[in-house]
Amino acid sequence: MIDRPLPEPFRDLAPYLEWALPTERERRTKRAASTMEQIRTFYDGMLLRMEDVLAYLGQFPPEDPPEDVQRLFLLATSLAEIAPAIEMYGEPTALGLDVLRLTAIDIYPARK
Repeated sequence: MIDRPLPEPFRDLAPYLEWALPTERERRTKRAASTMEQIRTFYDGMLLRMEDVLAYLGQFPPEDPPEDVQRLFLLATSLAEIAPAIEMYGEPTALGLDVLRLTAIDIYPARK
């Protein structure tokens, strides 16, 4: 059992924890398997809080945040992943595009 699933100021986002997925592939899979109603509910709930979420996340080092902060970050990341479904496509994936076939590429080289 998770003691603190999310930081105290964001406990109202707990119904969306199923979207706090650690990999891009898992987030794409979740988006592709969700209905537009499910995506819209998550989108609307998160979008209302994003200004506060981003300000809060900015207080923590990205390399090693507390677990509850990491889950909040993953919710924000999932919002970015599903936004095109709402803002561009009007469906979970672009018509004819199999998002599960995409391969993530790290475009930022490791810092030395």
